[in-house]
Amino acid sequence: MVPIRDNNPITITPYVTFGLIAANVIAFLYEASLPPQVLNGFLHLAAVVPRELTLSFGGISVNQPVPEWATLITSQFLHGGLLHLGGNMLFLWIFGNNVEDKLGHAKYLLFYLSCGVLASLTQWYFAQSSSIPSLGASGAIAGVMGAYILRFPNAEVIGVVPLGFFFPTFRVRAYFFLGFWFLQQSFYGLASLETPTNIGMESGGIAYWAHAGGFIFGAILGPLLGLFSDKSNEESWYR
Repeated sequence: MVPIRDNNPITITPYVTFGLIAANVIAFLYEASLPPQVLNGFLHLAAVVPRELTLSFGGISVNQPVPEWATLITSQFLHGGLLHLGGNMLFLWIFGNNVEDKLGHAKYLLFYLSCGVLASLTQWYFAQSSSIPSLGASGAIAGVMGAYILRFPNAEVIGVVPLGFFFPTFRVRAYFFLGFWFLQQSFYGLASLETPTNIGMESGGIAYWAHAGGFIFGAILGPLLGLFSDKSNEESWYR
């Protein structure tokens, strides 16, 4: 069940969403140009390594040229593969342009990066001793989705279900599509606390807690930054 677009018009050109997609693609092309050993070292440097973040919070140096707290930002532009990148950018395009339209460019960028940081910290909280790098834009994009479900709950999301050679489309309300997605992430996050599975950052899988945390923080930060204000995208915020 993959969304391909929504039916909400926008009144401004989503420059920040375009820029974020471009930055993620450029970063991925750089990753793809690196030899495997160099890539592993780069990801360890620029992605969030929970154990090192824990040490840095305790005032212990981890001997990295990049401050560990800075990886809460840099990790948002890294991806583990083409499908990882493509899926994230699809969701960012579908839901991000409408949220940017309501917040305005500058506040939207602040909102996006803040959601990414808070999502990574949520995942870190549940895996503070993990030495596996955590990366991806999923947490920040989950924040966008959390804001979207509040502002456009009844918007129709048009999606597709791949069935072999057939790709039937469907229409569903945003509150159902995004609500189901959030419950799914929360369920898998809870499951990862109980049993040693291939779920979650500790085993190198999907960081479900980052998704759930990003969604919640997006629903909180969006209204605080003017998601429901008609004045949120005035010229003073560089429309």
